[in-house]
Amino acid sequence: MFDLITGMMEGGGALGVMVLMLLENLFPPIPSELIMPLAGYLAAEGRMSVWAVVAAGTAGSVLGALFWYALGRAIGPVRFLALVDRYGRWLTLTRAETLAAIHWFERHGAAAVFLGRMVPGVRTLISIPAGLAGMPFGRFVLFTFLGSLIWVSGLTLAGYLLQAQYERVHVLLDPATTILVVVLAVVYVWRVLRWRRQD
Repeated sequence: MFDLITGMMEGGGALGVMVLMLLENLFPPIPSELIMPLAGYLAAEGRMSVWAVVAAGTAGSVLGALFWYALGRAIGPVRFLALVDRYGRWLTLTRAETLAAIHWFERHGAAAVFLGRMVPGVRTLISIPAGLAGMPFGRFVLFTFLGSLIWVSGLTLAGYLLQAQYERVHVLLDPATTILVVVLAVVYVWRVLRWRRQD
């Protein structure tokens, strides 16, 4: 995965960073914790502008979030609950959990979106309840942008400051990414096996 990310950045520059961050929000196993520090490292070497890296990373993150937000708005809570009733085991959700999540989001939506953009594993999913709860589009974009900007800037700065040390760090990050994907898969299977329908 490390070589794939490196190749896309070196070939596409800031546009490659944006595409990778867009994909990161659509397919969580591609981690921003690997993408943005590497982009920061390349910026420190003079191969990209650090400002272009931050702008591209933030733009990709926001665009990816908009996809899930739009999906949530299009489906709506009624149809989503019907999906949960029918496919709850495979979504690892119950109707009660879904209703609780929607009600909680209606009360704390802005803070949830803002903080959720900085939490691994939550960044992608937080946009769906925002759409389901009908969070106003402008408000969603604002808090998604602010949270993404802080997260992307922090990761880029870390890579920029690491510079020559990054080659050592990626030796740890690459297997850590693989482990994360395996853990997520195990957790999903465990939740499917333990799932109980609640009426």
